[in-house]
Parts: sequence; structure tokens; C-alpha cells
Amino acid sequence: MAPGSAEPYGREGLPLETACRKVLLSLDGMTAPATEPCRLDQALGRVCGKDVHATEAVPGFRASIMDGYALGQNSQPHVEDQWTLKGRSAPGAPFEGTLQHGEAVRILTGAPLPEGAGWVLPQEMVQTVDHTQTLRLIKPASDQAWIRAEDEECRPGDQLIAAGTRLSSAALGRLSGCGVAHLAVYRSPRIGLLITGDELVPSHAQRPPGAIWESNGTLLEAVLSKLDQTIHDRRVIADEPSRLKDALQDMADRCDVVVSTGGVSAGDSDWIRTVVDDIGDISFWKLFLKPGRPFAFGQLKGNVPFFGLPGNPVAAAVTALQLLWPALQRLEGQAEPERFPRVKVRLAHPLQRRAGRPELARGRLLCNADGDLLAEIKGSQASSRIGSLDNADLLLELPAEASSLEAGHELWAQLIRRAVF
Repeated sequence: MAPGSAEPYGREGLPLETACRKVLLSLDGMTAPATEPCRLDQALGRVCGKDVHATEAVPGFRASIMDGYALGQNSQPHVEDQWTLKGRSAPGAPFEGTLQHGEAVRILTGAPLPEGAGWVLPQEMVQTVDHTQTLRLIKPASDQAWIRAEDEECRPGDQLIAAGTRLSSAALGRLSGCGVAHLAVYRSPRIGLLITGDELVPSHAQRPPGAIWESNGTLLEAVLSKLDQTIHDRRVIADEPSRLKDALQDMADRCDVVVSTGGVSAGDSDWIRTVVDDIGDISFWKLFLKPGRPFAFGQLKGNVPFFGLPGNPVAAAVTALQLLWPALQRLEGQAEPERFPRVKVRLAHPLQRRAGRPELARGRLLCNADGDLLAEIKGSQASSRIGSLDNADLLLELPAEASSLEAGHELWAQLIRRAVF
């Protein structure tokens, strides 16, 4: 059968949300990945494999919230009250005695409160009396005691992080602050990436007439790396059915998920769908989306998920974000796959396009003097032009029927910036 000769999935293809649901639903019955031990300093971006609970209270002692004086009383002091200075408490060097009523110690931020202390006064509110060891309150005190509870961060047995949670910088900081140095994480999925095309040559090679330098592998590997995913096996194969079949079968044996780019459309050299149907199953083909119509999803032997991304680099990157990334999170044991947050934005400039398919346009997020969020779309949005991805931090959702849009028109956009914490 000639490649692309059959059209069993409809002319328009599946809407993006329908396709995403079908992909995730197909993964629901898969066995959870194995866990492996991991040092905390190597766990950023990994998925926690077991619940982690606190073994003790943190900080484990009552501590001062600010530099000042700890008082031997539990009630709010009044102007002109006086105390006798008995010593000093600093982080790592606590005052060892017990404070009585009318006594105080100099205390620094984070230092333990002595026994008997129940109130802290900021240093700027206190004055010494005639260079003696007597302190006097010279300003009205707040009703805030400025004391950090001994279990402010956690109590013994508290769950610090749940299995299935991707470990953020904030999570690592909290775990470290609670004495956790090692934990179990789920094994990351092994990703096989197959780039197809007779016309492709490496970027370091001389480019013959009609050839193009291969960029999809570099682009996708970099994008997935930013999303805490790693390519395990990356190959470039010409459009020859037997070689493609061998490569896909070998990758299915070695990898947890196989991704291809190119060869999935309906051209004379597009063999991917035919080959996958021969050694596995295509669940659906074609998206009602721009860029990204020629997209395939299915399974290879052994129920290894298969994602056939378009050959144009922008379409490959966009469909990887929309469909591959949520699936990779699920395969890694993440309880709830992260999706990019959606916000309402206004067009910074008029926008002309051809109506027909919903589109995810690449753009920059701006903010005007009034605080309005704006989407700036510059240059060609062709799916072959990688420059349209440069510094893009939003995907503007253009409805299928949209054609001529004025500046200020309000639309939904996906923010593709990642959180720092």
C-alpha cells in the first residue's frame, strides 16, 4: 500500500483536547514505574516515588523572628517596663539558663528562646538605662510576640511530600530543612527519538543541493530537557520502510516511549503510519490544529506508546508540548500532569490569518502601563520557521474562524514559562 493512500481518521482530524484525553486515557492502565534511590541534591525535576514524612518537629525549638530581646514573661509589655539583661542567645549558641520574670536576654534572629521566655521585643523599641544592664521599653509594644513555634515547619509524622509529586526547588529546600538527604524517586521514562527524512544532513556536514540541516532532534531534545525529560536514544533514518521498521522495533525493545518526527503525513515518502500499523497500532492520526495536523498516536509491540510528530520543527515542538509532555509526566508516575496555565490577553497589534483551523501562535507576553496583559506576535508563523519560537513565552489560542483581528482583541493564551519555585 502506498503511504498516505488511506484517510481513516476524517479530513479535519481530532480537536486538541479530545486527542489529549485519548492519549492520557490509553496510559491509565500502565504499570507504575519502578523507584530508585536518589540523593536530594540530584532530585530536582524528578518525581517522588514514596510519601516522605517528618521524623521530628522543625525547627524543633521556639525561635526569635527578629533581632531584639527575649523577655521572661508571656504577656504584652508596656512602655517604661524594665528588665535585667542576663546574657545572649544566638543561632547555634543558645542561652543556657532559665529566665525569671523581670529578666531578659539579647537574642538574634533564629536563635532559640531560653526556658521561661515568652515574648520578644524588637531592638529598636528598647533602651539601656544609663549604660547599665537594665533595659527599658520606650515605645508601645505590638501584641505580636515575635516567636516562631517549634513545629512551625512541621510536626513529627507530617507528610512533607506525596508520592507522584514532581520535586521543585521549594520542595527540595523544605526537605533539606527537615533533615531529608535521600528519597525514592520514580525512574524517568526512556525516550527514543527517531528523526526521518532523506533530505536531512547533520549540521556539521556540507549541505548538498536540496538537502536541509537536521534541527528537530536538537530542538526536541532541548525542549524536553527544559521539561525535566531526557532523550535515551536518538537516531536519524532515511525514508526507507525496512530501515524505519527495524529502528522502531529496536527502540520499542529499549525504550518506554518512542517518538518520531516526519514521515507521518500523506506524501509519497511518508512511511511512518504504514510501518507502525504493521508492527503495532495507530489509535488516531491528524489533529484539527495549526501547526500540527500530521500527528499520530498509537502503540508499538509490548504496548510501548508511540508519538508520531510532524516533520516541520515548529509543529513538532508545539505538539510535543501539548500531547507528548503530559504523557511523559504520566509515564513517570506524576499524579497530575502539569499543563500550562491559561490567561486572557489582548493583541498588541492587529493580526491577519487564514480561517480554517484552531491555531497556537507563538508570541511574547507584554504588559502595558495600565497593567493589561498583551500578546505580541511578530513575523511569519510558518510551521517550518524555528524563528517563531525564539523567546516565545506564550501560545496564543486562535479560534478556527478567526481571520482579521484588531489590536486589543481578547483571547486565551497558554503561558509557557516555568515556575522558579
